[in-house]
Amino acid sequence: MSRINPPFRADHVGSFLRPAAITSARALYAKGLMSKADLTELEDREILRLVELQRQHGLHAVTDGEFRRAYWHLDFLAALSGIEHIKAKAWSVQFKDKSPKAETIRINGKIDFPADHPFLDHFERLQHLAGNDLVKFTIPSPSMLHLICCVRPDDYQPIELYAGREQELCADIAAAYCRCVDALYQKGCRYLQLDDTSWGEFCSEEKRAAYAARGLDLDKIADLYISMLNTIIDHKPADLTICMHICRGNFRSTWFSSGGYEPVASKLFGSCRVDGFFLEYDSERAGDFRPLRFIKDQTVVLGLITSKTAALESEDLIKERIAEAATYVPLEQLCLSTQCGFASTEEGNQLTEAEQWAKVDLVVKIAKEVWVDA
Repeated sequence: MSRINPPFRADHVGSFLRPAAITSARALYAKGLMSKADLTELEDREILRLVELQRQHGLHAVTDGEFRRAYWHLDFLAALSGIEHIKAKAWSVQFKDKSPKAETIRINGKIDFPADHPFLDHFERLQHLAGNDLVKFTIPSPSMLHLICCVRPDDYQPIELYAGREQELCADIAAAYCRCVDALYQKGCRYLQLDDTSWGEFCSEEKRAAYAARGLDLDKIADLYISMLNTIIDHKPADLTICMHICRGNFRSTWFSSGGYEPVASKLFGSCRVDGFFLEYDSERAGDFRPLRFIKDQTVVLGLITSKTAALESEDLIKERIAEAATYVPLEQLCLSTQCGFASTEEGNQLTEAEQWAKVDLVVKIAKEVWVDA
């Protein structure tokens, strides 16, 4: 019998390569040469095709591929009340060899989740297109809002409302996310993923040293982030699964952080009450499995298959690595996926659509051979 509750033995992070039709239509819309209604109609059509492909390739939960977004995170965060989307001189972190379009966000008012947030419409449309399939919906973690606005910039100055009131700021962020969870749940969401690169940064000894040199205490910041996350988890209905995906950067097949999970494992795995962790484990940059010893009852989705390159991993090697992870976490608490999505930004990683689906097929094939309920 197949596993009925997410995350699934063969799962995925959420984003998929944008079809040429989506790329062209969004470019026309940006230039004022296509109406919003026409763009939405085309997006619906391409997302329906994607849903059907996910079903055909054996996935148990379907996403919209993030086709309606330019970025995995900024589109959601910029639409919150109290947040402004702005141009920037440079991206907030430096990827190896490449850089995304320089944009960011800043806090300009009281943070809240508005009733007309566009992602609510995105979810409803995906739910309709998915039919009887379970929808997996992805949004950035609350940690990302604080990290981008308050931690990464070396010139951050809080607005008067939040000056000297970091606890109140984090409480408002958590409350906004609780309202988001309520709104999505009312519309039928039962599988939500919080995407987060903050922990990938906090794993990096180089980045930890750089933050410490600026007077930032990452351990205290980590406590703030776990508190925000646990507030959301404690608020959610029991039949809503919330997982967190931890990433070290995924733009045009490159990355921005290295380092194993040990610096954050005790706090994060031992204290954060999400239902599951999607963990990047596709390269030596992620370290070994020893930090998994802090996992309690959370499901761990091992991101052992890379979404960055086309070459297919050895099935035997992946099975060996799953067995190694199972010495720290029981096999029944483990699942398998790619380490990240295929297009964290609209540009996408450097592989073809056929190569993308070959990766998904590999995840599904191995999962069926390792777990009887895959």
